[in-house]
Amino acid sequence: MFTNARAYDQFMGRWSRLLAPPVVQFAEIRDCGRILDAGSGIGALAFSIAELRPCCQIVGIDTSKEYVSYAESCNHFDRVHFEVGDIGNLVFSDETFDSTLSMLVLNFIPNASKALSEMIRVTRPGGQVVAAVWDYGDQMEMLRLFWDAAVTVDPNAGRLHEQRLPLCHAGELSRLWKSAGLDNIHEQSLEVKMNFKSFQDYWEPFLLGQGPAGAYARQISRDRLLTLRDEVEKQLKLQDEATPFILRGRVWAVRGTVPGSK
Repeated sequence: MFTNARAYDQFMGRWSRLLAPPVVQFAEIRDCGRILDAGSGIGALAFSIAELRPCCQIVGIDTSKEYVSYAESCNHFDRVHFEVGDIGNLVFSDETFDSTLSMLVLNFIPNASKALSEMIRVTRPGGQVVAAVWDYGDQMEMLRLFWDAAVTVDPNAGRLHEQRLPLCHAGELSRLWKSAGLDNIHEQSLEVKMNFKSFQDYWEPFLLGQGPAGAYARQISRDRLLTLRDEVEKQLKLQDEATPFILRGRVWAVRGTVPGSK
């Protein structure tokens, strides 16, 4: 599903880079300290932390060796390091990090409760544990428009719609944080806007096969893909394919404090 880091960067990387700074600000992490980026992907969040918190040391982990290599190839910070790792089974000792963040990953983890438990374990008491997940069913317009169009031309596509993913609706992340025993829990929406140069700028990244939407576009017939393309363009209500346009993206973000600080 997320098999090609370069293709993913073209598909969703621009969204990740746009979203990362507001997530860092929301996280309320200190100006200095050791930070874990759990599920670092192409490195957008880790790099944003490094830019906005110039005294922090950041470790990014991802299960994909390819994504780790790609992130390292883009890394211009001596304070940022990437390595292969599993959020659900972290190799770090207890209380290794001052804060732990995870962006656009937790909803894809089979056992999110276990992953959160590990994120808490490696974070010192008083540190922040933070996550953000796209609001797929409503205000992640790029993906919602795609799936709405897909369901229009293929009712069976509804079972693949990303709105079915866990933790992507209001209140779900905060309930998970509460069940894990974190303190000072706060959930809120964060919104960004993406400028698309043209319809092709929007459409072509879906053909790279990344994520649930890209996988769906790859598996359907050419005729159905062309029908889907026409339906997406219809739903966008563009004057023509060369018309620039803007789409919004919203995440639900949550933060909580690890208990036990003195």
